[in-house]
Amino acid sequence: MNNAYFDFAEPKNEPVLNYAPGSSERPALQQAIADMKAHTRDIPMYINGQEVRSGNKKEIRPPHETAHLLGHFHASDEQHVNDAIDAALSARETWAATSWEHRASVFLKAAELLATKYRFRMNAATMLGQSKNAYQAEIDSACELIDFLRFNVHFLSQIYKQQPLSPQGINNRMEYRALEGFVLAVTPFNFTAIGGNLPTAPAMCGNVVVWKPANTQIYSASVFMEILLEAGLPNGVINLIYPPGPMVGEICYAHPYFAGVHFTGSTGVFQSMWKSIGNNIARYKSYPRIVGETGGKDFVFVHPSANVDAVVAGLARGAFEYQGQKCSAASRAYLPANLAEEIKTKLVAELKTMKMGIVDDFTNFINAVIDDKSFNSISKYIDGVKNSNGAAKILCGGTCDSSKGWFIEPTVIETTDPSYITMCDEIFGPVLTIYVYEADNWIQTLDVLDNTSPYALTGAIFAQDRHAIEYLTKALTNSAGNFYINDKPTGAVVGQQPFGGARASGTNDKAGSILNLYRWLSARTIKETFVPPTDYRYAFHQAD
Repeated sequence: MNNAYFDFAEPKNEPVLNYAPGSSERPALQQAIADMKAHTRDIPMYINGQEVRSGNKKEIRPPHETAHLLGHFHASDEQHVNDAIDAALSARETWAATSWEHRASVFLKAAELLATKYRFRMNAATMLGQSKNAYQAEIDSACELIDFLRFNVHFLSQIYKQQPLSPQGINNRMEYRALEGFVLAVTPFNFTAIGGNLPTAPAMCGNVVVWKPANTQIYSASVFMEILLEAGLPNGVINLIYPPGPMVGEICYAHPYFAGVHFTGSTGVFQSMWKSIGNNIARYKSYPRIVGETGGKDFVFVHPSANVDAVVAGLARGAFEYQGQKCSAASRAYLPANLAEEIKTKLVAELKTMKMGIVDDFTNFINAVIDDKSFNSISKYIDGVKNSNGAAKILCGGTCDSSKGWFIEPTVIETTDPSYITMCDEIFGPVLTIYVYEADNWIQTLDVLDNTSPYALTGAIFAQDRHAIEYLTKALTNSAGNFYINDKPTGAVVGQQPFGGARASGTNDKAGSILNLYRWLSARTIKETFVPPTDYRYAFHQAD
């Protein structure tokens, strides 16, 4: 019985704990890490709310400590994919019809559980499984995920209140329906919060979801699934499975009730998805929603008027936090000749103070890259500098060590060629390439910046000259979906900097804002006439 209008006020962003020595949270997180390392987890799939084990077990090891076994996950086969789709579709009608306040309560409870009971367990899982330090885990798997859940409830509440005009004698109203089918959520390794948001945002809107996380994020994804079930998520609404990417795509994109995909990952995979969906377009009950955030080759442009110390801090954090494994990480920097030497000298000095090692040691700023595939790919770019015939040189770092984990030193490359490969390719690791331009040519250099990469995800400018700031902001309008002035190009906060880019960086549907929620709704307009006409004739038909 719906007998009240329910409003969910705008929340506050979840406070970030600092884990400083002497804080109460520091030993709590350290204990959670120790507890999780002490137990080898057996991680099932979750289909129709039930734990499912295939027996085909795959190892999970910390990227920074590959000798240690964290546990196993049960890989999915074709039958599991089909079972997950069937479970979702079986739950669809009941879930879509569930009153909004009860759907909302599930996700608000999940946010509260994450903020309290599960906070340190979730952070520990992210640190161990994805090799994040304590602060990077806190802002991701705790704060950002909590914010996604709470803010999305608020945003959806706002959407439901948006209603059309009703002249006298007519009642016009708008229903915001769930999509007619199931949504596939394909999530990346690098952010636990993205892993949680991509399935829950559509589910919050009344949709049912098949969730396929990256294998390297399963360890923390399974913890979030435990939270959702404890929060009361009905069986079948979100189904967590671990099949190979091509397998899940082949089955889901051929299904007549495929209603959409919520994706974060590589540009190549997303373009392949789009092609497959297009090839199957005649099969579908309705046109699917395609939402994706893909690659980036994010820039920092330094104007001749910039503050040197601000630039150095922005590059050190923006390029090397979480080993540069952020879609938004600073990957290429354009420095003016009048400031370049001072910036390079101070940046190299800062990088030499960064400790690298396991996540258990909270003094380590740098941890490991995610796996052997990533390690080998990044290493090839670094090795290539040595054979660049003088086009590039390593200013700092460059050491790669896989003896105990997938460790790559923070590396700064300088090139004399703005089209050098590390200025163009998405490397997704702790590698920053610098190009020095003549200070008087800063306007011309913007064209080089804008045309170097097909991506347009994030970018930052540093300048003190206000006229230059205005010029740069306008000139780089299409170069980045998230644009930062005198700040690093990373660290978007839900509700503050809605995240997403255009061009080859995705559909720019802005996770962390109301815009993303619209994509998972299908509107129905209803007009009710209280006293309908009983004669087809209009007044103008009458004779004079």
